[in-house]
Amino acid sequence: MAGGAIVNTGGGKDYPGKLTLFVLLTCIVAATGGLIFGYDIGISGGVTAMDPFLKKFFPEVFRKKQEAKTNQYCKYDNQLLQTFTSSLYLAALVASIFAATVTRVLGRKWSMLVGGLTFLVGAALNGAAQNVAMLIIGRILLGIGVGFANQSVPVYLSEMAPARLRGMLNIGFQLMITIGILAAELINYGTNKIKAGYGWRVSLALAAVPAAIITLGSLFLPDTPNSLLERGHPEEARRMLRHIRGTEDIGEEYADLVAASEEARQVQHPWRNIVKRRYRAQLTMAVMIPFFQQLTGINVIMFYAPVLFETLGFKKDASLMSSVITGLVNVFATVVSIVTVDRVGRRKLFLQGGAQMIVCQLVVGTLIAAKFGTSGTGDIARGYAAVVVVFICAYVAGFAWSWGPLGWLVPSEIFPLEIRPAGQSINVSVNMFFTFCIAQAFLTMLCHFKFGLFYFFAGWVVIMTVFIALFLPETKNVPIEEMVLVWKSHWFWKKFIADEDVHVGGNHLQMAKNGRDTKGADA
Repeated sequence: MAGGAIVNTGGGKDYPGKLTLFVLLTCIVAATGGLIFGYDIGISGGVTAMDPFLKKFFPEVFRKKQEAKTNQYCKYDNQLLQTFTSSLYLAALVASIFAATVTRVLGRKWSMLVGGLTFLVGAALNGAAQNVAMLIIGRILLGIGVGFANQSVPVYLSEMAPARLRGMLNIGFQLMITIGILAAELINYGTNKIKAGYGWRVSLALAAVPAAIITLGSLFLPDTPNSLLERGHPEEARRMLRHIRGTEDIGEEYADLVAASEEARQVQHPWRNIVKRRYRAQLTMAVMIPFFQQLTGINVIMFYAPVLFETLGFKKDASLMSSVITGLVNVFATVVSIVTVDRVGRRKLFLQGGAQMIVCQLVVGTLIAAKFGTSGTGDIARGYAAVVVVFICAYVAGFAWSWGPLGWLVPSEIFPLEIRPAGQSINVSVNMFFTFCIAQAFLTMLCHFKFGLFYFFAGWVVIMTVFIALFLPETKNVPIEEMVLVWKSHWFWKKFIADEDVHVGGNHLQMAKNGRDTKGADA
């Protein structure tokens, strides 16, 4: 792609440069950190639907499953089974806090390396598990890996990418998550056919493959100019910026990075700084976006897709195949997001995806209510089941080009350098905490809420869509070190940012002052 002037929103600068092959390749390698997260999301639901796995580790659930008249909503309601899935996310939450320090002191790539290695050990433990304790310990190690990778990869991608293509390259992370989910679902479909009953071991152990990819890949990744400056290597940072932009004309961008780095160096305690008034907008988004992302209900579908489809009356193979279909939709819809995010912007995708998810959840809830009512007993015809799958796929598509990728992209691009690792850690921690809550509670919620669970999540999607409409300004094409100008010109957030808090040059501050007050509209 040829370089050119950057069409900048929010009063930012036009940095020269192009998307170089070097940047494209490094971003692809870094984005493979998403494979480990995606593989785990996809694998756990399929494995918990396999009878040999349930018989060995969760015999109570297996017995309940065999009873013909079991309430369809409640047959998987088991706290220990939910702990198997959710323990990973609690470990990821804690790990991401420590990952912030590693990312800041040693650089982004070393966080990815730690993540890959830990995930590798966890995969080996899970594949060889003899009891529930081994399973849970393996899951905790997987969680530490996910916490480190999710903390560092989105930040790395946002810092390496040119401003006008930051959305596309950053969403590579989400694309890898969806590819990981799809690969896991295909593997589950295959291993479930192994007659000897050890298919679940193969599924769990193969998590070592994506872990090896990011572990080896991270060894060859360069540091970002931002990280090099932050750690006191200005000449290396200048050389790297020249290399990744493919031009000698980097003076203006480098000066902005230096200014951001000098400000960052004055901050000794980023965790204390992040709660200051001038960062209120970024902090709010770092908490609310991952909180809302989990309350879209997507992980209900992705964790437990085979379990959910089996609950809806699909037979074993059919339920796994249905989850493969949703996995394919997830991948292709994420590609739509990659193509459109830097053209139509973040806000429009958020709003359109939200509307689509609301409609689909209401329809799915109603279809399930009509067949199973509140008793949870009944049969579902093939044609009727196909309609349910179609609407679930439409829901997954809506998520995959909105809240899925943007839930990682937006928080990673809005923080100034001095609090960026701390901000991303908050984003990952909140995401993992609520993923843990949903994973731990979903099967019990399904048992008690029944079809109303889909209405519950639809209600939350209404709230989050209104939140985006009012409080998130457009961030496409804005250089990452000038994002403060976007908040300074927003109708609500401008009151939290004093003029002296804007350090990107007086002329740009004036542009921010004169910028239109976007009542959440495209900046």
